[in-house]
Amino acid sequence: MSVFTEERPRQGSPLNLRRFVRSTSAVETLCLLLVALVLIWSQAPSEQTWPVVGLMAAFTVMIILFRARRFFPQQTQLKLAVESWTMMLFITGVLWFTGKNSSPLLNLYLLPIILSALTLGRALTLIQVGAICLCHMIMAHAVPDYDVISLRYAAQAVGMLAPYFLVAYLTTALSQDVTDAREHLENLTQTDELTGFLNLRAFSETLQKQHAQFEQQNQPYTLLSIDIDRLKSINEAYGYEAGNGAIALVAQCIDRCVRGADVSARLSAGEFAVLLPMSPAEAADVVQKRIRNTVYNTTLDVRSRMIRCTVSVGMASFPKDGRDPRELMKLADRRMRRDKELRRPVNPA
Repeated sequence: MSVFTEERPRQGSPLNLRRFVRSTSAVETLCLLLVALVLIWSQAPSEQTWPVVGLMAAFTVMIILFRARRFFPQQTQLKLAVESWTMMLFITGVLWFTGKNSSPLLNLYLLPIILSALTLGRALTLIQVGAICLCHMIMAHAVPDYDVISLRYAAQAVGMLAPYFLVAYLTTALSQDVTDAREHLENLTQTDELTGFLNLRAFSETLQKQHAQFEQQNQPYTLLSIDIDRLKSINEAYGYEAGNGAIALVAQCIDRCVRGADVSARLSAGEFAVLLPMSPAEAADVVQKRIRNTVYNTTLDVRSRMIRCTVSVGMASFPKDGRDPRELMKLADRRMRRDKELRRPVNPA
């Protein structure tokens, strides 16, 4: 027998890179626009203009290919990294023909740095900043009678390159803060605060998606409907804080008895649901017995008084008991209530 101590499960969500597609396109378009404006306003000679125009044309083709679903059907970190480095190489080529380190377009390097910081993380961003510093040294070395190992170059490089490191560091830090805040808000809308399980709406959406997948693959799954017995009596006798403790106790027991791929939810006050993927009724029966025993053997300490909780459980399996997920959930709920009635003590006459 064990004594319950509250421990809330944590659920997170991965970064959705598709959200950055529009921002990436905007950054690439802005980069092209700035290069075009500088070319027009500077009235550069043709030996500088035509190579830059060729680079712009090649970069435009790359942008179109990056946006084409045929070539890149999904947004991945690798694709975004290729885009960022392609932009960096394009800017380096433009700088080479427009004055190298004295080019008015030198600060365009900030665009791929910001893009990388927003999508690729701190380590890859710092690698890219290092590559930009190397390009800066190569362009400085190409200038006649300019010593890249002199104190003069070192002083200039620090002043010109330090902002790149600062922008990279601050942008990655802010990006992480924004990501954490967004994930926290998403969790608040999808999970139950007391247990950390999915709420009713999120569980319904998950069930519909999982059902479509299992139906297509002709794979079984089972739904468990679980309800805490005599929760109202606990609330009345010991207060709602004890009732919340009982709910958290059962949630912890469920979490200990299911697999990582299983989906747990709190549907109402003391009612839970569990989706057991790839589990026919026979395997699910083992899980529901384990949950019953774990809850029974874990006592709740309320003001130095031990309270033993029990649960009623109902099951419904796909495709054995039906093919509609909503009807399966209703069937599991009916069986849970029947289980509760059958195990309810009979008052003596």
